[in-house]
Amino acid sequence: MAALDQKSPNVLLQSLCCRITGKSEADVAHQFQYAVRVIGSNYAPTIERDEFLVSEKIKKELLKQRREADAALFSELHRKLQTQGVLKYRWSILYLLLSLCEDSRKPSSRVCSYGGLFAQALPRDAHSTPFYYARPQSLCLSYPDRSTHNASSGIGSLPNGPAPSPQPLLSGSAPPTAADTSRGSRLAWALQVSGSSSGALPLTSRPPAGSRPTHRQRRDGDGNAEVSEAALVRDILYVFQGIDGKFIKMCPTEECYRIDAKVPLCKSLRDTSHRLAELGWLHDKVRKYADSRSLDRAFGLVGQSFCASLHQELKEYYRLLSVLHAQLQVEDDQGMNVGADCSLTLRRLLVWTYDPKVRLKTLAALVDFCQGRKGGELASAVHAYGKTGDPHMRALVQHILGLVSHPILNFLYRWIYDGELEDTYHEFFVASDPTVKTDRLWHEKYSLRKSMVPSFITMDQARKVLLIGKSINFLHQVCHDRTPPGRVPPACKCADSPRDAAELFTDLEGAFQSKIDAAYFETSKYLLDVLNKNYQLLEHLQAMRRYLLLGQGDFIRHLMDLLKPELVRAATTLYQHNLTGILETAVRATNAQFDSPEILKRLDVRLLEVSPGDTGWDVFSLDYHVDGPIATVFTRECTNRYLRVFNFLWRAKRMEYILTDIWKSQMCNAKLLKSMPELSGVLHQCHILASEMVHFIHQMQYYITFEATRVIVRLWNKVQRAQDLDHIIAAHEVFLDTIISRCLLDSNSKLLNQLRAVFDQIIEFQSAQDTLYRSALEELRLRLQYEESKRHREKEGEWGVTAEQEAAENRRVQEFKDTIPKMCSQLRLLTHFYQGLVRDFLRELMTSSDESLQFLSFRLDFNEHYKARDPRLRPSLGATRGRRCSNN
Repeated sequence: MAALDQKSPNVLLQSLCCRITGKSEADVAHQFQYAVRVIGSNYAPTIERDEFLVSEKIKKELLKQRREADAALFSELHRKLQTQGVLKYRWSILYLLLSLCEDSRKPSSRVCSYGGLFAQALPRDAHSTPFYYARPQSLCLSYPDRSTHNASSGIGSLPNGPAPSPQPLLSGSAPPTAADTSRGSRLAWALQVSGSSSGALPLTSRPPAGSRPTHRQRRDGDGNAEVSEAALVRDILYVFQGIDGKFIKMCPTEECYRIDAKVPLCKSLRDTSHRLAELGWLHDKVRKYADSRSLDRAFGLVGQSFCASLHQELKEYYRLLSVLHAQLQVEDDQGMNVGADCSLTLRRLLVWTYDPKVRLKTLAALVDFCQGRKGGELASAVHAYGKTGDPHMRALVQHILGLVSHPILNFLYRWIYDGELEDTYHEFFVASDPTVKTDRLWHEKYSLRKSMVPSFITMDQARKVLLIGKSINFLHQVCHDRTPPGRVPPACKCADSPRDAAELFTDLEGAFQSKIDAAYFETSKYLLDVLNKNYQLLEHLQAMRRYLLLGQGDFIRHLMDLLKPELVRAATTLYQHNLTGILETAVRATNAQFDSPEILKRLDVRLLEVSPGDTGWDVFSLDYHVDGPIATVFTRECTNRYLRVFNFLWRAKRMEYILTDIWKSQMCNAKLLKSMPELSGVLHQCHILASEMVHFIHQMQYYITFEATRVIVRLWNKVQRAQDLDHIIAAHEVFLDTIISRCLLDSNSKLLNQLRAVFDQIIEFQSAQDTLYRSALEELRLRLQYEESKRHREKEGEWGVTAEQEAAENRRVQEFKDTIPKMCSQLRLLTHFYQGLVRDFLRELMTSSDESLQFLSFRLDFNEHYKARDPRLRPSLGATRGRRCSNN
């Protein structure tokens, strides 16, 4: 039992105290009690156990001392130690070695930045101040660095300016010298200090004993004893923690700490107490917010980080309070009076708590400003408070911003490098709609939450971030390509620490911009390469131009020739498979056969909705099927607009085809009908009207070819210079809007209706001329038959005709001649309607804001033929030409 007692912790600790101090067991009783209290405390290091970081710090210390050989030897020994696994607590041993190395250079008057009053009487880690809690790289392992770090987040930091500098616990005892590097020397010195009878904390050098009398209690006018300052100090320390004291309590009506007016107290102490009590109110405000929001899971990761930063600031504040309570306990144990120079007084508390009060005011204002905010909006609110000229407040807000923005940076890295969006509480500025199908992924699935874009990220950067992740998901889900694009860093890249987040977001035009730009350019370039090489985006764009915009002239002409017998029939009698066979025949007979099979298999025939009286010409349309990734560019809305343009161009091409047939019919029948002079007038009228129509259609075709569809060149140039898929989609949309407007298919339908009426007149003219030629050719056939019969009878020696036959022939000829005025009247009426429609069309063109349409009006009436017949065209033409001259 005796052997066991000799090995008990208490006996060993008492022996250690005797060995360090060199005194007997009876003389070290006070030091032994202090050592037991220190060992029994729950002080813990405020840094993570990062063995690699500690080893690196040791090597840096050796290099600073120009001991390169020792650094190399240490690195080799450390590597061997890691491989052997002999020691279980390698980090602790390395940390002890580093601490001993630093302690040998520590100045004797070093004090802690938090609670510097008793820094040398407390264990080292009891007052160490971590700047960040997430990563060991952001913690200063060296004790001096922690006490002087400018960006310390602790609320308990004493002010640099007005606060008096704390002195050692004993004015007569000196700290260990630099030569005494053992941890035991420091402990012995601390024990000696705390065991001394004069171990209180003076703010100045201690005066001789008895130089300051003990203060006696004063009494008010009624003879009641006033509350002592010591009692107020004790109450204030409780109020600092949000606990009601004996005299200072929370007033529910005023929501502040007050001293009851009935308590006998002088005005100066009452006012000072009220000023100090404000610190407790600020503490309550910050703590209640942090505690309540910490339990709210919907507050999100950004909100929890904000609460964690508040708790960290409160933790540093509590360290100051613990030091103050310890000092008060020492004063109580030693029976020190309030009047002593080393005692805690309200005025000294007012000075020492000045800086924490300022910091808590900032936190309280920040809490008020952040009410109802979360995610990126919360980060914006914190960032707004960092725009101040006070470097200490700016460092505080910058520290909080680093913690708050750390989850945002993690969201951002996962999004731009992996395309993953794990935003459970909708905090990130990129939103996802899981109900959207894959074919609408690019257009509808991902969007920007503008309210969640942090103020330190520009909208251009946010748009690029959205495009990067959207491109990655498009490659994975639509293109089924999981190859990492170019030089983009590997997946699962995360923010290293809150400090990295703070530094990255403070350099928006430097490191952050370069990261975003690198990922944006590489990802977008890779996506465009995949679309162009694997899915032939540019080839499909050219195919749309050749087939739906009638750019393949030989194919379109041959297709019309083959379709004419089918399309003249009623629309209800058409069959799509017959038209598809004709389409394939036209492809095989023209240069279209040399196109890629991938393109030709997408070309098809579509029949539009049939209306009563429609022919095949009215319902026929070509179609181009798109699917897969290229459907992102050629959406269903784009395809419908292509079909509208095709129908317009197909109808205009049909007018050209009709007028060509009219001209051929006129040329072929001109010589045949020379023997019928009575038709010369009506035929001349047909030629005149046909010439007007040919001129109109030729100018319209010129406009369509060189003004409307030539914008395809601009589209091609924009596509070649596009940096991302959105640029291609935007350029394509602009192209379709332009061509829709140039083809008169936009909201201004009056021009289109007039043009369609002109086209109807051309079709009606073809019908009227065909009727005229059929009647004239039938009459010509009958006359030739009559003359042939007459010559045949004369050859046989008979009379050529009888009187009855001649009379019948004359009656028939007269009847035909009687129909000619009717034909002339019909042609004149048709000409009148046609010219009236053209003049209305010209008036609309000249009042248009589009210069290309104004130039079209000049071309249609280049010789002022219509202006001479319609006075309403004259001022408009003059005004338009005047505007053109002024523009030039």
